[in-house]
Amino acid sequence: MENIKSVLITGANAGLGRECARQLALTSTIEKVYLGCRSREKAEAALTALVADTGRNIFEIVLLDVMDPGSVRTAVSNMKAPVDAVILNAGGTGGRHPTALTPQGVMNIYAVNVQGHVVLIDEMLNRQLITSTVLYAGSEAARGIPKMGVARPALKDASVNEFLNIAVGRTFTAKSDPMDAYASVKLTAALWMSSMARKNPYLRFVTVSPGGTTGTNGFDDMPFLKKLMFKHIGGVLMPLFGMMHSVETGAKRYVDVLTNTKFKSGGFYASKEGSPTGKIVDQFPMFAALANEEFQDNANQAVHQLV
Repeated sequence: MENIKSVLITGANAGLGRECARQLALTSTIEKVYLGCRSREKAEAALTALVADTGRNIFEIVLLDVMDPGSVRTAVSNMKAPVDAVILNAGGTGGRHPTALTPQGVMNIYAVNVQGHVVLIDEMLNRQLITSTVLYAGSEAARGIPKMGVARPALKDASVNEFLNIAVGRTFTAKSDPMDAYASVKLTAALWMSSMARKNPYLRFVTVSPGGTTGTNGFDDMPFLKKLMFKHIGGVLMPLFGMMHSVETGAKRYVDVLTNTKFKSGGFYASKEGSPTGKIVDQFPMFAALANEEFQDNANQAVHQLV
């Protein structure tokens, strides 16, 4: 496991984050799992359940809200020791109004999926609080899922300004399909991660999609029809057609990539083309923009202009 003994997971009180914490605790080499959560009440409930489920009292709560950069900075300032790995799992639509702007001037959907995690990693790197791996929860949406009505993000020139426009709401409006905004935001994050891998060669930065996962709460605030399709109807029918899998399977992708160095730093691993489930593969051959180092660095520059 590349000597990974301690892991911090954002969005750890439910869904993929909590299941990942459970699976990691069942791995004997893991000695500490930090549960990054914004609600102490929900975090304590998750911790109690995880101890009961795993028989191991190795969990510790870290209060942080990735929608609030100040909260993230405070959480890092309170950390007493480095962690070996960070799993950037928190995400979703960012509330009922994905394209509305936060007090920091970025879309809610961008804040929850990108900005908070950029702040977290920068602050931790500045204090030398990561020793091994950063794992980002990507999405097949970043290269498009036509079978689910999610188009490939259409980059015009992949300039710094284009990535800034995505983040600050110039590309999308309240009338835009939230999944289009989500796809572009997830693409921005995957590019940022690849750039960070080259700029920090002593650490491993890997993007992996948990895939189409049933029972997650990241899309609870989507418009009614979208929520009905993705969370309820989709959660029942899509697994029958191989378009969704369980939370356990999605979280296992995190654990497998975290613990296996064959998944290279700077890479983006997700399902095969046209599908959000099945074996995970390198995404670069499917979408040339993902492997473009200029695009990666432009995304990195843009996200850092906004923190």
